[in-house]
Amino acid sequence: MKTLLSIFILAALPVLSLAAGHADSESARVNIDVSDKAAMQDGVQTFVTYCMGCHSARFQRYERVADDLGIPHDVMLGKLMLTGAKLGDHMVSAMQPVDARLWLGVAPPDLTLVARVRGTDWLYDYLRSFYEDPARPWGVNNTVFPNVAMPNVLAGLQGRQVIDCEKSHAPMPGSSVPRDGCDRLTILPGTGSLSEGQFDDKVKNLVTFLAYSANPDKLQHQRIGTYVLLYLAILFAFAYLLKREYWKDMR
Repeated sequence: MKTLLSIFILAALPVLSLAAGHADSESARVNIDVSDKAAMQDGVQTFVTYCMGCHSARFQRYERVADDLGIPHDVMLGKLMLTGAKLGDHMVSAMQPVDARLWLGVAPPDLTLVARVRGTDWLYDYLRSFYEDPARPWGVNNTVFPNVAMPNVLAGLQGRQVIDCEKSHAPMPGSSVPRDGCDRLTILPGTGSLSEGQFDDKVKNLVTFLAYSANPDKLQHQRIGTYVLLYLAILFAFAYLLKREYWKDMR
């Protein structure tokens, strides 16, 4: 009986672990929950409005996103498809790569898998860490990605963010990021349309959508995995009972 109990516990441990992580997050610190459709609906709206001018999510289709996130097709067509695309098309930016290189110096990367490549913690911190820097071409820099070529497209929501350090923290030679790892940032009051908490939620929702985009089948895989592991746990129990019944007369 003890052996049977041990086998059952060992078989059930992966199931319990998977169940505990079902609504978890890609990142515990920012509590990214890819089952939160409301968050992802807000996130895809932010992505289409502020990111798709330059970036694509070319491995995603509008129709798949609408179905997965519970967005009616007419709402997707009328509110979230701004490039004249069809419902079955991929989410491709209207900016051509040739024009992007001419205007920006480099073609912006596709963001379909960025949450898997960079991680949700990194994305969350990166999008909140732009600050004013007149030395940079776009007038902004980033403490997470120093000397980044990207403008702060969310500045109107966040407001003007500046480095708040002592004057003794002079920049390193050839860089506008202050030395000694100074990364204390302050948002100038009244310069953004959202409060700091609202902006953090907006960024979290955007990252949640990007986490979904990087692995849209994650929840389905977790459900299937749970059923498979439960089946194996039960199978192990019956296999042990069969083995014991078979060998009882052999002793």
